[in-house]
Amino acid sequence: MEKGLTVRKIVIAGVLGAIAILLGVTRLGYIPVPTAAGNATIMHIPAVIGGIMEGPLVGLLIGLIFGVSSFFNATVPLFKDPLVAILPRLFIGVVAFLVYVGLRRVNQYVAIGVAGFLGSMTNTILVLGMAVARGYMPADVAIGVAVANGLPEAVVGVIVTLAVVAAWMKIGSGRKRSKISGDM
Repeated sequence: MEKGLTVRKIVIAGVLGAIAILLGVTRLGYIPVPTAAGNATIMHIPAVIGGIMEGPLVGLLIGLIFGVSSFFNATVPLFKDPLVAILPRLFIGVVAFLVYVGLRRVNQYVAIGVAGFLGSMTNTILVLGMAVARGYMPADVAIGVAVANGLPEAVVGVIVTLAVVAAWMKIGSGRKRSKISGDM
């Protein structure tokens, strides 16, 4: 396994980072909903994809872009706190990578799907957990938001992640990519 940032990792991080920036600047990545969260998001998906395709460092960098975007676009006090808006997002791609690596030998599709789901839930659980810990909302409200927003976001994350990563890796086509990140 290659260590550090390779040209490939920088390019993939740049492309997925640009998608995250586009989703943040245009606000297409934030879907207004009438819950305590204020928005549902698809902004976590590039970080999940980056973590699976190119490893934890790339996933962390794209998660950082998501967090900074969330912080700068904040419309509610909860996301004007960098410990809520930025810190939890650093772990999205890292968790997705670890789950993918742990399950990929069982089944590629299952590994990608579960990584997409748990990467998304990492965002939900850590952001809401930090919001509760910092006193922005009570635990019962956070649980309601996790169910109302987090689960649908995770389902969308699984679908998009499976489609993008499977196409990228050409799973099932009989062709193998010359290099799939995380192979040891």
